[in-house]
Amino acid sequence: MYTAHPDRYADMPYRRTGRSGLKLPALSLGLWHNFGPDRPVETQRAILRRAFDLGVTHFDLANNYGPPPGAAESALGDALKADFAPYRDELVISTKAGYLMWPGPYGEWGSRKYLLSSLDQSLARMGLDHVDIFYSHRPDPETPLEETMGALHSAVQQGKALYVGVSNYSPEQTREAARILADLGTPLLIHQPRYSMLDRRPEDGLLDALDELRVGSIAYSPLEQGLLTSRYLDGIPEGSRAASDSPFLSADTVTADLVGKLRALDEIAKSRGQSLAQMALAWVLRGGRVTSALIGASSPQQLEDSVTAIRALDFDPAELARIDAIIKP
Repeated sequence: MYTAHPDRYADMPYRRTGRSGLKLPALSLGLWHNFGPDRPVETQRAILRRAFDLGVTHFDLANNYGPPPGAAESALGDALKADFAPYRDELVISTKAGYLMWPGPYGEWGSRKYLLSSLDQSLARMGLDHVDIFYSHRPDPETPLEETMGALHSAVQQGKALYVGVSNYSPEQTREAARILADLGTPLLIHQPRYSMLDRRPEDGLLDALDELRVGSIAYSPLEQGLLTSRYLDGIPEGSRAASDSPFLSADTVTADLVGKLRALDEIAKSRGQSLAQMALAWVLRGGRVTSALIGASSPQQLEDSVTAIRALDFDPAELARIDAIIKP
């Protein structure tokens, strides 16, 4: 029987999410690609237990995480029953709907029918009566935003979600979503954008919009599919994501120019006493504009290495200037 570590809250910083009363750990665990039937169940459980012992209280999912779709939510449901039932009120559990989940015209995007049906299915897979955060995973160009936001509002009204968020929305879409939700009486809690040292699109207006709206943010892919780790410092290793047929990272991405930049960034990380991955996580969290960064893990040891990033979250201006000079020459 799992018993959580008594000092689990000693080291992890917790940041207020926008203007809400909810605090999130600086690092949250994403169950994107390591919680399907192709991974040993005991390894999955060990990652979740170690995360919670280190103060990672937020587990982030989506209906299509796995693989196959739905598998991650089912895996978490089994772990909640086996290990975390006594700790449910210490956990923040989020899920999303927006990408393809089942065949036919009602199995993706942003209609009321799809979002609320998907949430019911997610809750059943996890064995929960509610999630803490329910997201619209992507904007739907053909469904009125009023309908999509109305569905999120209904999830809260029905007691199936405590808070709502959006992911992959532009600054303009985010402002409009926040306005609609405010009129309905359900505030927009959080936005989940892709953000890393190599993908700085949120700096083109989104972070400013979130500051203005007082909405929280949680960055996904802060390690850019593993590029911002030591794995690609000498090119593409065997067994890596770029060496596979992964649709998320192709070998063409790992150019000689990129490898040179990664090596230069690694030198800065070493001077800070960090690995490249630890510095990349700290960089996303610098200055407090981002509430939390999502990390993935294929082992408890990898998780522990990522969490070590919280020991050095500050950068001096010279370090930031050097990083910018490497990334944006």
